[in-house]
Amino acid sequence: MKSMTGFGRGAAAGEKFAVSVEIKTVNNRFLDLNLRLANELQTLEANLKRLISLRLSRGRVEVFINYERASDVAYELNRPLINGYLSALKTMQTEFTLSGEPDLNVIARLPNALQTKADDLSAEFIEAVETSFNIALDELEKMREAEGESLKTELTERLLSIENHLPRIESESANVAEEYHLRLSKRVADFLAKSDSQIEIDQARLAQEVAYLADRSDISEEITRLKIHLEQFRAIMHEEKEVGKRLDFLTQELNREANTIASKTNNITVKESALSIKSYIEKIREQIQNVE
Repeated sequence: MKSMTGFGRGAAAGEKFAVSVEIKTVNNRFLDLNLRLANELQTLEANLKRLISLRLSRGRVEVFINYERASDVAYELNRPLINGYLSALKTMQTEFTLSGEPDLNVIARLPNALQTKADDLSAEFIEAVETSFNIALDELEKMREAEGESLKTELTERLLSIENHLPRIESESANVAEEYHLRLSKRVADFLAKSDSQIEIDQARLAQEVAYLADRSDISEEITRLKIHLEQFRAIMHEEKEVGKRLDFLTQELNREANTIASKTNNITVKESALSIKSYIEKIREQIQNVE
């Protein structure tokens, strides 16, 4: 199990260049890649995204690449952009009867007017970028794994806290039928006493009603499902592949069972325990939002 939060840094250098890569990740439902690359590195974007996709499955990923090169860099003109700019200036000059000539300094400062040649990236430089990129990914994964272990420890404690409430709920739920019998008998007796009626209580009918109410309030099935979900949760936590979405689903199921238990009975002890379980489940839900 891994966290989606992490940071990694990698660096590589040659005789005429130095490259450093920083990768930061935070939680996200999907894999969201954000590479901040200089124009001359745009040709590497597809391959770098592929490297990330091979290692990560979820999270927002931000990549920063810094580099220095001592060798001369060849530039080429972005002719379509410059032609469009000059054409627009000529149209402006004609429509508004303006004088003057285009300024070379202004044109040179246009964004992307001058671009580095795509073939200027040497094989050695590209290899250095990929090497530093993989080093950063290695560090990132180590941090995500360490964070994942911490999360696993915390989640395990939450699950144990939930399990500690189950024996108390099971013990109290066993007395539900008897509680209904006493409560219903008392209500009927109180009613008859107030009405001065001499009608005798039909014990068979009373037992039938108690059985019906006890059946509707039976929570043994919900308790069993809670235990099964807890076992599944533990098993999934020990897997190495993507587990966050499945743990999120199981958390919803745990919450559903706890809600049902709380709504099925009026037993104060059971309700208090169910509310405590819901509190632990909410903390689990918050924690697994950061699980890959």
